[in-house]
Amino acid sequence: MHSDVSWQRFKQFPRLMWIFLFGSFITRGSYYMVWPFLAVILYEKFALSATEVGMVLSSAAIISVFTSFVGSSLSDRIGRHKLMYLTGILYIISFSLLAEANSVEGYVVVMTLCSMATSLWRPLTSAAIGDIIADPKTRELAMQSLYFIVNVGCAVGPMLGVWLGLTGKQSSFYLTAVAFAVLLALLYWGFNHQTRQDVALAARASSNDNLSDATSGTESDGASDGENDITSDGVNRGVNGLSSDTETSTKKAAVVSRKQIVAILLQDKLLQCLIFANILCMFIYAQMDSSLIQYLTRAGAPDLLTLISGMIFTNAMVIISTQFLLLKLMARFPLVKRIQIGLLLLICSQIWLAFNPLDLFWGWIGAIVVMSVAETILFPTMNVHIDRLAPDHLRGAYFGAASFYDLGFALAPLGGGIILDHFGGQWLFLTGAALSVLVIYLYSILDRLPRPDFAMFKAD
Repeated sequence: MHSDVSWQRFKQFPRLMWIFLFGSFITRGSYYMVWPFLAVILYEKFALSATEVGMVLSSAAIISVFTSFVGSSLSDRIGRHKLMYLTGILYIISFSLLAEANSVEGYVVVMTLCSMATSLWRPLTSAAIGDIIADPKTRELAMQSLYFIVNVGCAVGPMLGVWLGLTGKQSSFYLTAVAFAVLLALLYWGFNHQTRQDVALAARASSNDNLSDATSGTESDGASDGENDITSDGVNRGVNGLSSDTETSTKKAAVVSRKQIVAILLQDKLLQCLIFANILCMFIYAQMDSSLIQYLTRAGAPDLLTLISGMIFTNAMVIISTQFLLLKLMARFPLVKRIQIGLLLLICSQIWLAFNPLDLFWGWIGAIVVMSVAETILFPTMNVHIDRLAPDHLRGAYFGAASFYDLGFALAPLGGGIILDHFGGQWLFLTGAALSVLVIYLYSILDRLPRPDFAMFKAD
């Protein structure tokens, strides 16, 4: 299946999708005003070493990975919107507490809560998009748009923080809490609108079916077939996935037990291979945020702060400026082929980083440009890939399982630090190139791996 980028596709986005996009912009923008500077705050307030700061961040990330899987699986049973409300409240509480934390222990606890909220929110949003947009091509464009707007927030947030004098200030976490309060209010309005719209569509479709049956003299079982068609082609997806009181009554018969969900995931060898491949991919990418900076610092790279700032800005700007252009150019390629092209670019960037002279400023920037183009192709496509693999009634569980990708991010500082200490920076990036080759191989065998027979797993 190929992609389609057009204004007509954007016009198909429901109101709730635009709320997701706006909410992601304001929450990510306020988040990145201060979160990247947590290491500086911890060092200045408590004189923690780099290893101790890394352990705090890694432990919070690892805990949040498992929280995300459990929470996303529950979303298929209790409803996406209920869990999103609870996660939003957790965001507001945890970021408010983070603005007032004054001990190492307090930071550890509250940062873990923040990481849990973040890891829950991402797969919930991705799964909710699948619930409200039935057409696969429009859904893919929606996920690409979400990834784009998140990166706009990441780029604008720190710059706006500098302009307002808020960057790196602990009290700035209140802005993130306020942003999520605004988003929750918008979501309440959007969910209610979506529910009314979907119920009206379902009622109109059912009325048309009944009228057709009365006219043609068909049997009552034909009417029930027509109702099933409404659900299967997406007209009633929002009611099934997102509505509040109506969701409980309409979905009870379609709930798959937790035991069955685990059985399905254990039998889906394709999904397991995909998760392992993407954990490796995230491990490689996360080196840019941790080990690359450590390497440049220890090696004494000239103009270090300017170089690091330039790399972060370059990464965000390349993603913002090229994402939809690349999506348009690569629309004719199937998903796996797109991912393999991105991985080839990732290999090139790792080899460039391995052999770039320490004092060649624009060489580092050039390598980050190539790496960012690879990221622009890979990251949103990974979400689309999971969406197409997931059965409709297990979308939350599949996106929750995909959150194990974040283990790559969580383990990257530790793994990269070990390679740096024992082998040096060049071997760090050559290892990244070798792992990228392994990921390409894993993607090449996906179609040969067995998947469960979903028809055997009937709803309770």
